[in-house]
Amino acid sequence: MRLANVDGAIPRHGYRGASIFAAPGPTAAPSDCAGAGRPGPNGRAPAILAWAARVPDRAFQVLPQQLCGRRPRRTVTLGRVDFASVELNLRTSFRVVAAGRGGGEVRELPGVSIASAGVAFQMFNAAFLSAPVASETDLARRLLLAMTHFRARGLEWAFWVCEGWLARGAQKRARQVLQSHGLRHSVDLPGMEARAVLPPEHPLPELEVRRVEGGSSRDDFCAIGSVCFNVPIAWFREVFEGPSVWTSFEAWVGYRNREPVSTTAVVVGGDALGVYNVATLPGHQRRGYGEAVMRHALDDARRRHGIERSILQSTPAGFRLYRRMGYRTVTTVSVYAS
Repeated sequence: MRLANVDGAIPRHGYRGASIFAAPGPTAAPSDCAGAGRPGPNGRAPAILAWAARVPDRAFQVLPQQLCGRRPRRTVTLGRVDFASVELNLRTSFRVVAAGRGGGEVRELPGVSIASAGVAFQMFNAAFLSAPVASETDLARRLLLAMTHFRARGLEWAFWVCEGWLARGAQKRARQVLQSHGLRHSVDLPGMEARAVLPPEHPLPELEVRRVEGGSSRDDFCAIGSVCFNVPIAWFREVFEGPSVWTSFEAWVGYRNREPVSTTAVVVGGDALGVYNVATLPGHQRRGYGEAVMRHALDDARRRHGIERSILQSTPAGFRLYRRMGYRTVTTVSVYAS
């Protein structure tokens, strides 16, 4: 895995605490799998890692507009600290994944962070803003830096844009600027934060919850992700094939009667616990399994790291659950794909 800034030096800050995946992602909610079949060609993408974004049309179709296409209602950012925690944790999560692969790469370009796993699943070949954007011209310049990076490597890629970086004028025209350079808008994800998660409203089901450390637990984690996020299993396994990724990408699988049914992952960064990959298999949804595994993962991370605050990026399917758990929207993350 290569780490370099624009002139090839090793960055001093290392992993600064942003959620690397996402997603992931996107964080998919326990019921997100309900619509994760192979819907019609309307240009919208599956929820992945909390994570919801476009994948190449040649590979498979994507979620219908009524699931992931609607832009979340805008809310006022409640503070720079809240936005920064979401943004930093998101970037950190993708860096963790990229660092877990031999072909991964982390680079710092002027105003742009690259965290690329170098895989077929383009959502994990990611670029992020890393400094305020003053104008649409400034945004276009950052975009061209990222495009040049990925074109030189022959990789499809995704641009994860946190609106907290954008000045008002740049924010209004961001989609037009990015689409005019060939990127396709995939989804807008509410970035949410909870200072402390509220107690559950109802008793949660009993599950056996295991930490993913490789082997069968890794296979179960990838199998659930493949089904729920409508991603070819080979793509998912490629992303998570490096054994070192599980050290910082703290993933869990919930088992009911020895059958794997649900997953969650936690990444520490930005003085917060980032929640990703919350997913439950079809046929096991709406029974509280996703919430149970998510709470288990957060409780474990809280005990070991001493951090109470948590963040996530929600899909529409998970939004109401997260509100009940005490999360509030503090920014929006827009995903664009090559």
